[in-house]
Amino acid sequence: MLSLFSGQGHTRREVLSIGATSVGGLTLAGLLEAQAKAGVVGSYLRDRAIVVLNMQGGPTQFETFDPKMTAPPEIRSITGELQTSIPGVTFGGTFRKLAALANQMAVVRSYRHGISSHGTAAMHVMAGGNPTGAMMGALYSRVAGLTNPATGLPRNVVVTSQAVGDQHKGLYRNTDRVSQNGSLARAYRPFDPSAGGEVIDNMKLHMQGDRLNDRKGLLKQLDQLKRHAEHSGLLAAANTFQQQAFDVLSRGAGDAFNIAKESPETLARYDTSMMKPTDGAMKRNAYAKQFSPVALGQQMLMARRLVEAGCSFVTVTAPGWDMQGGGKEFTMKDGLAQLTPAVDKAASAFIEDIEARSLSRKVLLILTGEFGRTPRINKNGGRDHWGNLCTLAFVGGGLRMGQVIGKSDKVAGEPASTPISSSHVLATVMHSLFDVGELRLQAGIAKDVERIITGGEPISQLV
Repeated sequence: MLSLFSGQGHTRREVLSIGATSVGGLTLAGLLEAQAKAGVVGSYLRDRAIVVLNMQGGPTQFETFDPKMTAPPEIRSITGELQTSIPGVTFGGTFRKLAALANQMAVVRSYRHGISSHGTAAMHVMAGGNPTGAMMGALYSRVAGLTNPATGLPRNVVVTSQAVGDQHKGLYRNTDRVSQNGSLARAYRPFDPSAGGEVIDNMKLHMQGDRLNDRKGLLKQLDQLKRHAEHSGLLAAANTFQQQAFDVLSRGAGDAFNIAKESPETLARYDTSMMKPTDGAMKRNAYAKQFSPVALGQQMLMARRLVEAGCSFVTVTAPGWDMQGGGKEFTMKDGLAQLTPAVDKAASAFIEDIEARSLSRKVLLILTGEFGRTPRINKNGGRDHWGNLCTLAFVGGGLRMGQVIGKSDKVAGEPASTPISSSHVLATVMHSLFDVGELRLQAGIAKDVERIITGGEPISQLV
């Protein structure tokens, strides 16, 4: 059994009560039907999902998607460049797999927001700069509801390294900068399976004592009711919402979080466990071990399982991209040696997986971080914070792929074409998740939220 939340804020205790209510009272089926009639789930919701691969710390544009090898040595990519599957377009020299998949990607080389402070920039990017300050997944949940009524799964989830196994507890974890609810209620923050608590315990059926007894009692009542319905021939006539109630309460949701359900072949395709910092890197940089991307592949695999199971907005955290060098900080050489191969393998496995599962039109993958990096490599072998040109790429979602959008100047420090802003990214995401024309016709949606979702202009080259 899982805790079922909705836009109205129903708790586990309330759902238990609803599930045990006698015939003629408020049933879970009735609750779901009432929510649908109230517009909690409506025709304005598209069958789309967003996965954000958030490279926390600020991914360098040079060593990812804009190597700028025509620039002087102190500026150009230190990993060189690779020709991609798009003629004339190159990626950084360690993005071998992604370079081969470039025809399924849309790379933006003119994204700028101008903020060079970690926390402020990180929250700005995840919010798309919207005035509530809430991250985009929270805005979505504010309108769509906190859970998918068909599966009971949270619509908005953040997947850290700890989410895929307790063995990763020593790795860096910072969700505050990618999970903010801004001026919205705290309930709209993304569900964090690595944080524990009652919801994830219920999903994994790790309840004890009276909670376990509650669950057994509820499932016993459901089983008795279902057998009675089957025996009397009523089940065939049950409406969609009654069947949905049976499914939500009697079918465990925890499986979506269990990557062990995957085949050994799939696990191997995503596996980044071998991508650890060298002994030399750990000696030079105190932070190297905690930023090891050993769990990133499994995180992306969990993201795929979640969107398949009904989650609509998944944020995958991939920390360690603050490569300024100096003292105990990451240098470019040490950081890129482990992080770019991990992103290359994990993201490419995800792209190939959703294509093989016919999900490429449904799922929009976004690769980004809080800001970019300075054109000139500093004296410590790193690049400093830079908000004037930021890393951004899209994959899938039924949008126009196989292109580069915009261009940077000769040192990849600023846009040389019309800049793409965070508001453009926000609008692209919201137009993917919502039919904004239908949404404008709905009653009961907060006007400030509606204006944010429907008022922006998507990136024109993508739609």
